[in-house]
Amino acid sequence: MNVKRVVVIGPESTGKSSLCALLAKNFNSSWCPEYAREYLTLNGKAYQYNDLLKIAKTQLILEDGFAEEVKQRKKNPVLFVDTDMYVMKVWCEYVFHQCHKFILEQISERKYDLYLLCDVDLPWVQDELREYPEDGPRKELFQIYKDLLVNQSVPWVIIRGGFEERERTAIEAVKQLLQQ
Repeated sequence: MNVKRVVVIGPESTGKSSLCALLAKNFNSSWCPEYAREYLTLNGKAYQYNDLLKIAKTQLILEDGFAEEVKQRKKNPVLFVDTDMYVMKVWCEYVFHQCHKFILEQISERKYDLYLLCDVDLPWVQDELREYPEDGPRKELFQIYKDLLVNQSVPWVIIRGGFEERERTAIEAVKQLLQQ
């Protein structure tokens, strides 16, 4: 049984984690959290370029572990993933103007079934790990993610509006994926 992987991406403070949790509950499945939050909480916010490679590698291990759990349950074979290597690529390039070869290789090797791109139309919420409260960088990052998705072959949907609208749009996109 193949596990469908739905990735939720977008700039910080756009509701990605909340949406993953909601979708996992709605579809009686699981979601893989973003490891970067745990890493930065444990190691401090002053990260370096090579820390992003550690985060990326651990993120993939976590994702594969959650996918295996979903596969073993043999019920609702869909995993919601809060962050993938596109996010790591954007983070590396936006902050350090370069990207680890491993991350780029993983982008081409790993397969996903649907992307949900969260727009920046929700208010930014302060958090000790967040870096970009201004609209300019948030909009710029959203456009970077959108450009990446336009130039790849996996279906994707923009998630925008209030919480109920976001939920409806995401649930409908996942239902369509599961009917294929």
